[in-house]
Amino acid sequence: MTTLDRIKQVAKQRGYSLTQVNEKANLGKNTIYSWKTKEPGLNNLKAVADVLGVSVDYLLGNTDEMHPAKKNPEKMDSVDLDKALSEHGVARFQGKELSDDYKRAVLAVLNTLNHDSKE
Repeated sequence: MTTLDRIKQVAKQRGYSLTQVNEKANLGKNTIYSWKTKEPGLNNLKAVADVLGVSVDYLLGNTDEMHPAKKNPEKMDSVDLDKALSEHGVARFQGKELSDDYKRAVLAVLNTLNHDSKE
């Protein structure tokens, strides 16, 4: 399977056309289609991988795992969500900013889950 074939497959799974992926990745007109006959540049390929939520290695066929493995999950940074939302005020889901009502609802669900896990 070629890089272009993998991009087509993942785009279809995500509900995108190649034109939509091309636009979301801010590439020149028909850039992805041109990869049928030439190799993509690394920056362009990375932009497409980011849009599709997969690794560059997956698109290149170097791995069958769509997402890169985390090297040290125990060392991942944690975020105080209450503090982050009150200080920065921005939370996004699927690229759209959440309203204050949705932010409060998300925090309420997380607090409930946290409370339930302590019992």
